[in-house]
Amino acid sequence: MEDPILPQPKPLSKMKITFSRLKRRILKYTWVVRGAILGFIVLGVYLTFLLMGYVLSRTPLGGYIKLSGDFLFTPEAKIEILNGQTNVLILGKGGEGHDAPELTDTIILTSISHLRPDVKLVSLPRDIWIPDLRTKLNSVYYWGNQKKPGGGIILAKSVAEKVSGVKIQYGVVIDFSSFKEIVDTLGGVDVEVENSFTDSKYPISGKENDDCGGDKEFKCRYEEVRFEKGLQYMEGETTLKFARSRNAEGDEGTDLARSARQQKIIAAISAKVLSKKVLLSPKTLLKLWEIVKNSVETDIGDSAGAILARRMLNAKGNFSSHVLPEELLVNPPESAKYDNLYVFIPKSGDWVETNRWFDCLLKETNCN
Repeated sequence: MEDPILPQPKPLSKMKITFSRLKRRILKYTWVVRGAILGFIVLGVYLTFLLMGYVLSRTPLGGYIKLSGDFLFTPEAKIEILNGQTNVLILGKGGEGHDAPELTDTIILTSISHLRPDVKLVSLPRDIWIPDLRTKLNSVYYWGNQKKPGGGIILAKSVAEKVSGVKIQYGVVIDFSSFKEIVDTLGGVDVEVENSFTDSKYPISGKENDDCGGDKEFKCRYEEVRFEKGLQYMEGETTLKFARSRNAEGDEGTDLARSARQQKIIAAISAKVLSKKVLLSPKTLLKLWEIVKNSVETDIGDSAGAILARRMLNAKGNFSSHVLPEELLVNPPESAKYDNLYVFIPKSGDWVETNRWFDCLLKETNCN
């Protein structure tokens, strides 16, 4: 018996073939954008993950297509740029469970270049004294919000501009209470611990007001945490302790050391988010998206967020971390002038030298 003659498929028209190819390309780039969006953390975390997660969470499907175009073609007319750079102030606040939930103990000026694949992060000490406001730098965001809703980011950017001498176009506020959940969702991260240290007075959440049965030293309010030098695997709770520890003996007990540790965590999270294992897991990406959506505040518009995401992906890990040099600051004796607080003030009496240091760093010129 002869095989039945099956009907032959009609040849596809050129228009259908073109549409099919275009569809595949769009879908391909949709996943690239989604990876960028949900790879954006701190920090994220470097900035790409945080900003784009926030942007996508409030963008309808029609706007998503437009954002894809902004991500791919990075139109400079849609983003604020000065001297080839866009600067973003990243603030990390304590959040729920912290004794001061609205204080921003993490303050990082992030400079993203539009001229070359380069991102610089500079940590500012939280204890910098702001005489005009009679408060420390980590309280500026709180007082800005007290003045008017949404004023926290505006005031924090303005004050940071005076300290750095750098125009800051955008701001991002991260709730650090979400850090634990983010790291655990990623399955933990590897963090390079530069120096071993022990903190015997790390505060236990929920025991801030415990009378410890009459113990005058309130020992029940604290626990001991220890970190060994070298590459260490950390889950969420451990990364939070590594970032927040402030009572270690020696150099690791300083505010500057804590800022450096926070940058290490941000770098570790960024590396994990941008790994193939995470980017190829829609379940993980969607969960991260939900966490970020509920824990990030920013004044970055949708298009600007897409463009910054692309710039940071183009950097391909070329992120350099810096801390404002200690020799530019001085810790004066506690006095009524500073409300009897531990503070830093500029050693030269004003911010001219600090402004000069930032200018040299961002322009990559030798100012010695």
